[in-house]
Amino acid sequence: MTTKKHCGYIAVVGRPNAGKSTLLNAILEKKLVSTSKKAQTTRHNILGIKTNSATGTQAIYVDTPGYRDITPGALHRYLNRSAVQAAYDVDLLLWIVDATRFTRDDEAVLAMLKKVDRPTILVLNKIDEIKAKYDLLPIIQKMQAMHDFLEIVPISALSNINILELEETAAKYLPEQEFFFADGQLTDRSESFLYAEMIREKIMRFLGEEVPYSVAVEIEQIVHEENLIRIAALLWVERDGQKAIVIGDKGETLKRIGMEARLEMERFTKKKVFLQLWVKVKEGWTENETMLQSFGYES
Repeated sequence: MTTKKHCGYIAVVGRPNAGKSTLLNAILEKKLVSTSKKAQTTRHNILGIKTNSATGTQAIYVDTPGYRDITPGALHRYLNRSAVQAAYDVDLLLWIVDATRFTRDDEAVLAMLKKVDRPTILVLNKIDEIKAKYDLLPIIQKMQAMHDFLEIVPISALSNINILELEETAAKYLPEQEFFFADGQLTDRSESFLYAEMIREKIMRFLGEEVPYSVAVEIEQIVHEENLIRIAALLWVERDGQKAIVIGDKGETLKRIGMEARLEMERFTKKKVFLQLWVKVKEGWTENETMLQSFGYES
């Protein structure tokens, strides 16, 4: 008996720092997307593919930028547009909400979901931070009254609680059709894109609050040798002062970023990596639509 196949696109949406990227990494059982405590760590819609041949299911997850209520600047406008477009283009939405607090940005996401009007599963994240489990029920009841959700699934993406249950719940709503991607394929993103994301994550982690949002990563070259990958990347900033901060005293900050990114790449590729980083200035790139597009931010 041939198992019927179900395949579809699922967008993971929510405000910054709700846990979208952590959830996708937990589902894929591999670190594919950047995570950080800083807002807007995710800048692009990233596809993660999870195929279960035994159940005949292929879920194609789209990790979206955090949606914000206040979005000054061309870059932030792009991020919001990107999240909204992803919501329109998929079969199912997973709205991930931090169960410990509901913010103004969450309200903005809810308003966007009502406008988009796509089938939505509410994912209540960080339930491991709620000490008294009976406190979770009134949160669920309050959220139920806000929107017509298909289902509500409490999880902890970081502690891997109820991740399988969430996958099984989402699979019920995927359309019956053939798989779009080969069994075993993890993502549709290019090698250079993934390396750039690994570098940018370290920038987000190791620099202050403002500077990381003014840094773009451009992979200039990738050379594969027998047991080594050589990668050269440019870090674009907006001002000379930011360049000095990224490089750090005697180059220590840039060295740390490079070392941590290299280790991440080696874990991902299972090969040795030689990584070179340079920092250059391109004034006002976050406010220039043409520059944004040149760095991969499509309108």
